[in-house]
Amino acid sequence: MPVPHDLFQDLSCTKEEIQQKRTQDPRLDSLINKYSQADADVVKAETATSDAPSDDALKKLKEKRLKVKDEIVSHLQSPS
Repeated sequence: MPVPHDLFQDLSCTKEEIQQKRTQDPRLDSLINKYSQADADVVKAETATSDAPSDDALKKLKEKRLKVKDEIVSHLQSPS
């Protein structure tokens, strides 16, 4: 059964640390919202039965999710 990725674990941060940073950084907040939507799209596609996307479409969704995660990592590593 597909499950959402744990972004906080991937970032080696606690949910509380990220929440605090999000309140002070609108760009980070936007990126995390974008990631959450992309992750939800992947999970939805992986659990679809009758209208399941093609393997290529699923791959594109996963690539989009990874791209957003990379943007988040880059943003967190850049000097504020």
